[in-house]
Amino acid sequence: MTDRPIAGFINGLWTIPTDAACSDVMNPSTGAVIGILPHGGARDVELAVEAASRAFIDWSARPVSDRAKILHRYRMILAEHQEELSRLICLENGKTLEEARGDVLRGMEVVEFACNIPHLLKGESLPQVAEEIDGITTREPIGVCAGVTPFNFPVMVPMWMFPLAIACGNTFILKPSEKVPLSANRLAELFLEAGLPDGVFNVVHGSRDVVDALCTHPGIRAVSFVGSTRVAKQVYETATRHGKRVQAAGGAKNVLLVMPDADLDSTTRAVMGSAFGCAGQRCMAGSLLMGIGSAADAMRERVCGALDVLKLGNPLEEDGVGMGPVIDGDSRDRLRTILESVSQDKTQQVVRGRCPEPDIGYFLKPALVDNVRPEQPLFQQEAFGPILSLVRPTSLDEAIAWMNRLPYGNGATIFTSSGAAARDFSRRIHCGMVGVNVGVPAPMAIFPFSGWGESFFGDLHVQGMEGVYFYTRQKVILSRWDRGYIRKQGW
Repeated sequence: MTDRPIAGFINGLWTIPTDAACSDVMNPSTGAVIGILPHGGARDVELAVEAASRAFIDWSARPVSDRAKILHRYRMILAEHQEELSRLICLENGKTLEEARGDVLRGMEVVEFACNIPHLLKGESLPQVAEEIDGITTREPIGVCAGVTPFNFPVMVPMWMFPLAIACGNTFILKPSEKVPLSANRLAELFLEAGLPDGVFNVVHGSRDVVDALCTHPGIRAVSFVGSTRVAKQVYETATRHGKRVQAAGGAKNVLLVMPDADLDSTTRAVMGSAFGCAGQRCMAGSLLMGIGSAADAMRERVCGALDVLKLGNPLEEDGVGMGPVIDGDSRDRLRTILESVSQDKTQQVVRGRCPEPDIGYFLKPALVDNVRPEQPLFQQEAFGPILSLVRPTSLDEAIAWMNRLPYGNGATIFTSSGAAARDFSRRIHCGMVGVNVGVPAPMAIFPFSGWGESFFGDLHVQGMEGVYFYTRQKVILSRWDRGYIRKQGW
């Protein structure tokens, strides 16, 4: 435990709000307090916007190649500190070390993508669009941008946002989850080490007061958000009402469909990683397992066998840990309540496996719930935890129809050896990210993270060229140069 308060980062300086309410930062694997976080408010947002606005004048005018050089240095520094960042994620989030390393790596991929900003920002040109008139387009930064990020990916999700926004010439204010402030602060420290000017990147800690201030401040031009659907919708409506661009990613109910011809060994590995990786606390977690025909019983047997040997524990102190804790006691209690309610339904069966729950920390034994139906809450609502529902449609058509009733639209995967089934599924399913024999169809940084429905509010997604478009605005320039001037000069 440390008594030293965790500071925010404004204009290149570490700052602590005065007279602020504080919250404990916990290690979910042990339940121990590892930091005290003072919560900022509207005044801290105001200071950050002032600093970012001043920095924007010079930063946006810098040659794009200079900005790219700083991003390249940042990428190298992140690589040097990759293991340190991974262990920091384990400490404040509870992921396994392998999962934490993936968290950092996927964030670094966005920085790699942003390093190509001189090419990504190139406009278009067309000479002689009319008599003696040439047309060109440019992409220009929009100003001060803000990001509000969740606890489940302390490095990757913030880096979906600020590296690309800053590479485009904007300045940025990050509001990370108050449950995982240490990773965000370290990202800011390392960016400063890479040579980023003061005020270009700022971190303000806090809760709803900070989010509200970011969504309504007139000096902020764009807001990026990742969190629950309920809050994503609120952020979208509030920020757009105040004239801002918004990309707000919400929750999900992702489907893993297993056909009778699927390879069961590779499918089981993919299903276990998708459903129980990161303790099921991710918007791309597979929470609905659909088995067609014989695949349903086969997958039940294999998933139950895998649950029996899945080890829970502190990833920083034990070897062979396959799943860490959920983020806090409230999350664990909420998930226990869901399972208790399901257990009272005689039409469903809950299988928990043999893995013991550690005596300390916020651990929850993962569960498979068999015979879940489309009309039941466990089918329709996001649990956001290590609960996998086994659903038994009678055909591919019925499975797709059931999936397409869901209001969410993040991800869906089919496991099959049939190209025809995979093509039919990919074309008919209503979601933005589709996997074929891929447990978590989250795209690489060069592609957009393209949720649909109530999984996303906005027009332009994070990552890829959509991210570049979100953080820039287009200008069209028409130029006319009369050749008569040349004749008049006698040239």
